Amino acid sequence: MKNKRLVPAVTSLPQSPRDEADHRVRRYALTMTIRILCFGLMVFIQPYGWYTWVFAIAAAVLPYIAVVFANAGSDSTETTAESPLQQLEAPAVADSPAGDDDPSIITIHESRQDRE
Repeated sequence: MKNKRLVPAVTSLPQSPRDEADHRVRRYALTMTIRILCFGLMVFIQPYGWYTWVFAIAAAVLPYIAVVFANAGSDSTETTAESPLQQLEAPAVADSPAGDDDPSIITIHESRQDRE
């Protein structure tokens, strides 16, 4: 039994490095925006209470979470590389008589000299 190699599908390929970096930067920026909102809510919401401490803890912890997520990358699953070659069995070709020229083959001879 022969090994059949599958043609690689676009969905099985990993994300391009530029797209992955863009995704990580967007995720980091979103996390840091939430941190800024936590600082603002901590200062501007009156009267101070238990939720002030929640905002303060979130503002302190979110930078660590943002860096860990940014460095982790977007795709943590390992993808295996697939060969781009597809192995097919060639169909049997009927032998043509030796004297026949195939009219569908056109040969063009070119030279560097310009003829006028």
